[in-house]
Amino acid sequence: MKQIDCLSLRFAALALFAICYTPDIANGDKQYVNEWAVEVVGGPEVAKAIAEELEYNFVGQIGALQNHYLLRHKIHPRRSRRSADHFTKRLFEDERVSWAEQQYEKQRSKRSPARDCKDCMAEKMFIDPMWNQQWYLQDTRTSSSLPKLDLHVIPVWKKGITGKGIVLTVLDDGLEWNHTDIQANYDPEASYDFNDNDPDPFPRYDPTNENKHGTRCAGEIAMQANNKKCGVGVAYNSKVGGIRMLDGIVTDAIEATSIGFNPQHVDIYSASWGPNDDGKTVEGPGRLAQKAFEYGIQKGRGGKGSVFVWASGNGGRQGDNCDCDGYTDSIYTVSISSASQQGLSPWYAEKCSSTLATAYSSGDYTDQRITSADLHNDCTETHTGTSASAPLAAGIIALALEENPNLTWRELQHLIVWTSEYDPLANNLGWKKNGAGLMVNSRFGFGLLNAKALVDMADPKTWKGVPEKKQCIVKDNTFQS
Repeated sequence: MKQIDCLSLRFAALALFAICYTPDIANGDKQYVNEWAVEVVGGPEVAKAIAEELEYNFVGQIGALQNHYLLRHKIHPRRSRRSADHFTKRLFEDERVSWAEQQYEKQRSKRSPARDCKDCMAEKMFIDPMWNQQWYLQDTRTSSSLPKLDLHVIPVWKKGITGKGIVLTVLDDGLEWNHTDIQANYDPEASYDFNDNDPDPFPRYDPTNENKHGTRCAGEIAMQANNKKCGVGVAYNSKVGGIRMLDGIVTDAIEATSIGFNPQHVDIYSASWGPNDDGKTVEGPGRLAQKAFEYGIQKGRGGKGSVFVWASGNGGRQGDNCDCDGYTDSIYTVSISSASQQGLSPWYAEKCSSTLATAYSSGDYTDQRITSADLHNDCTETHTGTSASAPLAAGIIALALEENPNLTWRELQHLIVWTSEYDPLANNLGWKKNGAGLMVNSRFGFGLLNAKALVDMADPKTWKGVPEKKQCIVKDNTFQS
């Protein structure tokens, strides 16, 4: 019990950082749009009246956030380098408006570093042609010099746990939902297009296949098994949706509606993006996105809390630190880093105290990468970066939720901490023993995810839960007279 309390204090410390966090110290000029987020007490009719009086179009409620609405100005330019402070001031002057903010474009980077696998001996469980290339789901070392490679998923599958009944959505650039290896597991109720404001998250095709990211991430989670197409998803009987929100202007309101989409239906949100990983940007969720996280944690999944899985970032070569990313640094997200086929920290991985655990991904040029579905009903074995690690983690968490659907968001974090493995990554520098007696590393968190250990500990017949969260409040009177 005492050990778990120590972990709670660690999470509380991260929360304190998030509370003190300045979310908008970003590199580069802002591009403002003609939309204002407002908080209005009194409901949508009052908000509509304000919009009519002040020459706005009423767009609607912002996601699941009560009393928060989006207004679009009728005459202000769609984009501008200058903020329209006079419009914001006029909104604040209305006694019915308790808060207002002009929306601006946010720079969001998909976490795939820019950059093939030989056939190998594999357990012949599936007839999918690329199953043999999924080295991270089975111990299929192509060289005796490689460490044991295994996220221990197969023993969980053999227990009949495959993600059935669990719903995930991928917040990204769209989802090719009619892909042969995804369609059977596609869930339209977990999907929406917030770039074009319609229910279809299908990605926009272009000559460079720029918008392949979301489809690849979703495929890792829910590729269908034994259909002779591509490979096998970690939670191959789960349901997966896509939120198209990165292929266009990204604002605080768009992030909030995406993070808070259908929280009584969606169990797990997987995100492999964030502020620029350039070593210069310090940024986190704005007011609306913060509220969406809080709503999901407090109200999602019938009060058990939505699960947010986040890629920790690919700015290692630029000296970026993921503690400067308020999404992966939030106590509400499960921050996932990467390990290569060599069992090493990849060149792109970032260091920070907020990383909770690690999954496999790409490494050096000669290392194998991650297999998934790809655009145009194709397959790939070259998915890379922490972008590829986070969906693997989301799929493993889906297996744990199938075993015990009553787990809360905090219980899942504790379970990940207790069951992640130090040994497969022990040859890396930076491991230290924390106050709870657990090995931890700023590159890997508490170690490599172990699906079997996670599911076994989550067994509802033996799992006893965790104590209530403890909070440490530090008062600083330095500037008080």
